Formats: sequence, C-alpha cells, structure tokens
Amino acid sequence: MMEGARIDADRRAAMYAGGLWQERILTDYLDVAVAASPERVAITHRSSSTGAETRLTYLELAECVRRVAAGLMRLGVAPGDVVAYQLPNCWQFSVLHLACVRIGAISNPLMPIFRQRELRFMLEFGQAKVLVVPDRFRDFDYPLMVAEIRSDLPQLEQVLVIDGKDENSFESHCLIPSSEDTDLQAAVYASRRPNADEVTQLLYTSGTTGQPKGVLHTGNTLLAAARSCIAHLNLTAEEVILMASPLAHQTGFVYGLVLPLVLGARSVLQEIWSPRTAAQWIEDESVSFTMAATPFLADMAQSPELEGFNFSSFRTFVSAGAPIPRVIARQAADRLGAHIASGWGMTENSLVTTTRREDPEEKVFETDGLAHKGMEVRIRDAKGGLAGVGVEGWLQARGAAQCVGYLKKPDLADVDAEGWFETGDLATMDGDGYIRITGRTKDVIIRGGENIPVVEVEELLYQHPDVSAAAIVGMPDVRLGERACCFLILSAGATLTFDEMVGYLLSKGLTKTYLPERLEIVSEMPRTASGKIQKFHLRETLQR
Repeated sequence: MMEGARIDADRRAAMYAGGLWQERILTDYLDVAVAASPERVAITHRSSSTGAETRLTYLELAECVRRVAAGLMRLGVAPGDVVAYQLPNCWQFSVLHLACVRIGAISNPLMPIFRQRELRFMLEFGQAKVLVVPDRFRDFDYPLMVAEIRSDLPQLEQVLVIDGKDENSFESHCLIPSSEDTDLQAAVYASRRPNADEVTQLLYTSGTTGQPKGVLHTGNTLLAAARSCIAHLNLTAEEVILMASPLAHQTGFVYGLVLPLVLGARSVLQEIWSPRTAAQWIEDESVSFTMAATPFLADMAQSPELEGFNFSSFRTFVSAGAPIPRVIARQAADRLGAHIASGWGMTENSLVTTTRREDPEEKVFETDGLAHKGMEVRIRDAKGGLAGVGVEGWLQARGAAQCVGYLKKPDLADVDAEGWFETGDLATMDGDGYIRITGRTKDVIIRGGENIPVVEVEELLYQHPDVSAAAIVGMPDVRLGERACCFLILSAGATLTFDEMVGYLLSKGLTKTYLPERLEIVSEMPRTASGKIQKFHLRETLQR
C-alpha cells in the first residue's frame, strides 16, 4: 500500500458485508463486455489537432490494452509503480489506465494545463517511473517542457510521446503487435492482478486553496462511485456518455472512463470544450448522458450557437463541482429537454449527492441532491452536534467511494473515529435529507460580526440578464474585519456600474447588510480545470 493510504479493518468489513466493495477490478468489466458484445463500440474520439476520428470496439479496446500493458512491462514497470500521463481526453488515456490495472501499476493522471512548476512537484512527489505526454496539444510542446525539468526527476526512467517522431514514441513502445504468446501474457497478468483494495489511482486535487494533495483511490472506491451513480440515476448499458470534462479530473475519470466500462456502454470523448461541438456530438452520436461543472452547463443553456440542434436523445446532464445557479439549471432544462441533475462531490469522494429524475421541481432546482447508496452526509453545527433542518453548518461525508488517504500526508486526512470526512463545504439539509451547498468554510465573509450568505448573493447576480459569471470574496477591513467584493463577467457588449448592481440587488429584496461594497468587472475568472472558481486568486488580486 502506498505511503499515506489506510483502510480501517472495520470499514473494510462493513463495505464488503454490504456488497459495496467487491473483489472485482475494472478490467473484469472490460473482459465481461468483450465476451458479451465484442463488436460494440466502446470509445469514440476525434483529435482536435488532426480531426482524425477513432472508434474502438470493446474487442479492439482490449487488444490495445493488452499491447500497452506488455509495452509497460518491457519498460520495467512493476506492480505498485506509478505511471503518469498528461493527456487530453483521448482513447489512449483510457487504454493507459486499463493497462495499468492489468499489471498492477498505479495511474497518475495529470491535467494538460500543468506546466514546469506543477509537473516537477507532482512527478517527483509521486515518484513516477514512466510519463506519457502528447507531442503537441493546443499548440504546446510537451516533450520540450519535460526536457527542461528532466534533470530534476532522477526517478523518471522513461518519457513516451504520443505521435512522437523518434525512439521515444508511445506507438513504437506500446502499440506494436506483440510476438509473445497470448496465453503467456494472460498468465503474467494473472500473477500481477491487483487486489481491489490496493491503490490504483493517484490524483492531485484541483487546487481551489492553492495546495494540491495527492488523493489515493483503490479499485473499490472508484468502482463504488460509478456503481452508485448508475443506481441513483437509473443508467443502462444503452447510454452514450459524452465526456468533455477532463479525464485527468475525477469527474471525467470516474464518469467518462470507469462508469461506461461498468455499464458496458459507449463513451464519446471531447478534447476541447465547445458548446457547439458538444451539441453536434449529441446529435450525431445520440448522446444520452453527460456530467460537467457549472460553466459547461451555463454554456449549453445560454450559447446562441445551439439553435437548431437535435437534443432528442439527451436525457441527463449532471452538474456538480460548484454551487449551481438555479436560473441556469432551469434554462438548461428548457433548452435541452433533459433532466438537469444538480450534484455535489469532490476528488476525495467522487459524486456523493445528486437529485433524481423522479424528484419534484423544488428538489431538482433548489437542492444539490440526496446521498447515493453507500454514501452518507450530515451537517455539523458550531458545537459539534447535528445542525437542525435548514440550518447552515459544516458538511461531512463518509462511505464506499471515499478515498483511502493522501500520498505521504496521512495527517491531512481529516476523518474522525467514525469515518466522517470534513469536506470543507458549508451546507444546509432539508427534512428529506437533500442538501444545498452554501459555500466553502474558507469563503465565509464576516462583516462586522454578520455572516454574508455568499452563494445567495451570487445566485441573485446570476439572474441578471447581463451577468455570465459571479464570485464574491472578502477583502480585509480595519473597522469591520471584512467587506465583500464582487467580481463579474458580463455578456458581450454589456455594461454594469456599481450603483446599477446595488440597485438590482435591492430590487431583488437583498438586505443592505449583504450588499457587495466593491465591483470588479473581469474578462475571465481563475478556475480549476473542473470549472471551480479559485477564489483565493481573486482575494490575492485585492491585496496587490
């Protein structure tokens, strides 16, 4: 087990007794799909740089996995070794993870936006043995970047380049037909088969606080997340799953890679986000399901480019990762004709709560859902007890999809003796167990002793016809402790003055105590790859 990982014996016993954890690993689901429907399309992917389209059947996917697994073994990758890959959403990403599972290696997906500083830290901290990068993506030279930091990474033995032109090409090492006997390879895979409770994924948090942590997940925690989502949303093998959220983020990884394999369904991978491209994929591929953060949903709800597309196949859009402005959820439901499932989750726990298709409108549009099977949530008050119905408090979670720790940082796992994990989110819970995220504990603004309901004010601002994005953060004040500053992105060509903003909020019934006292109009917000606004960066701009 990797340093920092820990599974309590009581937790393990309870999870297996409840059927939430099993002795199955992800490649078992691949094998089942190959046996049942070998010619069924598993992955559809179109390269953003070349336009080349790849469609892999389950049989072809399994053959690619076999070749890549053999290639990694030839490179000396042993069980427990870390294989890092910094790739966009592409078929090679899925193949690499499955190949790692085959040989007992640990996958370490890295966001394509990371550069020298982040990459140097993450590769060294995780002791990655192999790194796979694209030759170019979005006109950026990844091999050159890696070459600039290679001397700082003595443990990194091999860098492979997809579409590479020299001896380090991924294709020459990992996709060549193997001359080794297939039965012999199968015997090697069997000897390397990981236990479902061993760490299979190292994923760094996306960093809303500026301090990435190496989250450790096992086969069981990832599969539990996928299975609970399938049950909660009544998904079937007939789903066609569009994934535009990065596969190197937990949303994309679990719900664009793991979940389709558990279902035996098809994934459609979109490399670069574009609402028009997504709409075209939905129409052309009969997409039925997707999951992404609020900015993706807002684009689908508001983009003028989407008129005329056929969304008749599209049934479910799960939006999670940040509090969802309810006006956007309603707009998206009207335009797409789909169930907009609001949800809450995090890298450590995957998707924990969502609304359900059968829920009434007030639950769908006014809450962030109910806990999935195998997961629990509760709200703790300032005294450590359970908060009452509708009372804001600290959100805690526990269950089958919860990670098993942080790499080399066991002290960061804020879990009590009963397994309750401190999420860092503030929330309320209604009488039916549905939660509503109200903010982050670090985002609380206390003005003169009065807590400002940040999410409520942002929600009102999102309802303004000229506002595309809103974020409110605290700025230091000698007399009051803090005052509120509002950052807005406006629609193209729109203007909004501070006085106009104040007048608008007052017209919506907002008390004067909660009014922002400064307005900053910006062209973009600092965000994580999953779409969460990085408010710590906004606070930093106020101190310059």
